[in-house]
Amino acid sequence: MRPVHTALAVLVAAVWGFNFVVIEIGLDHFPPLLLSALRFLVAALPAVFFVGRPKAAWKWIVGVGIALGVAKFGLLFTGMDAGMPAGLSSLVLQIQSVFTAVLAAVLLRERPGRVRVLGMTVALAGIAVAAVDGGTSGPVLGFTLVVAAAACWGVSNVLTRKAAPPDALNFMVWVCTVPVLPLLALSLLLEGPERDLAALRALDWSGAAVIGYVAWVSTVFGFAAWSYLLRRYPASAVAPFSLLVPVFGMSSAALVLGESVSGLRWLAAVLLVGGVALTSQAPARAALRAPSPAGINAAGSPAAAAASPVPSGSPRTSGAAAPRSG
Repeated sequence: MRPVHTALAVLVAAVWGFNFVVIEIGLDHFPPLLLSALRFLVAALPAVFFVGRPKAAWKWIVGVGIALGVAKFGLLFTGMDAGMPAGLSSLVLQIQSVFTAVLAAVLLRERPGRVRVLGMTVALAGIAVAAVDGGTSGPVLGFTLVVAAAACWGVSNVLTRKAAPPDALNFMVWVCTVPVLPLLALSLLLEGPERDLAALRALDWSGAAVIGYVAWVSTVFGFAAWSYLLRRYPASAVAPFSLLVPVFGMSSAALVLGESVSGLRWLAAVLLVGGVALTSQAPARAALRAPSPAGINAAGSPAAAAASPVPSGSPRTSGAAAPRSG
């Protein structure tokens, strides 16, 4: 990769990693489901008027929108609101690559090879270590919700792979339109109209900046830049940069939020990132040859070839790899 493009890939990883800190700040302003709904609303508008009509079937747009937007981000934001630290959330969410590989094996009949099974085992060991660390420093409910969010991300990766949209950015912008109303309905039902109205009435520049970052910087810019890189380079060259997301997430949470990073958490990070790298780069047997665009990052993120069951080293794809964002 050219140096300028390498710098862009690192910048996107930093944007997605820092997104977890921004979400943590945003949860001081908004209930989690309302914040997630506002994120998708602002990300979809006005972008939806510039990307043209949907280029994929609506069944895939709605399916990914529900799995990724409503389930994954709803659970992630709720888990962080329940006390899951931002840095640890950015790390634990990476287990989505294991869920993706397992679901691909079951639903797409992509049999994992020995290296991929080894990677999944190492990554699960990292989650076990993170669970021990989380059990001593955070609520079990929050940890469980973030793991469930990773599982839903795996579902959305497989659905996106089946959809194989020809234009990844067009696909993800339209996906952003789907979660808005369901998330607003869930927020009114579970968080209450009084709490939602109070948050909206108290909207200040800080709250507006949070929404702007998670919607435009993390989602629109992050996904557009990632798609641009994937159009120029093989997925196997771009996807490994997403492994920097938890590094930036943990370090920025420590610097901005004052979160401590224990020795156990660093061990979990080494195991999880190493396992994800093995899982992502090892080709699956009898893999489907369709391109594998990805979902949004997170935290926003708008998801990354490293996390999806695409054979590494494949030709350049028009789709995006599943970025590991919040």
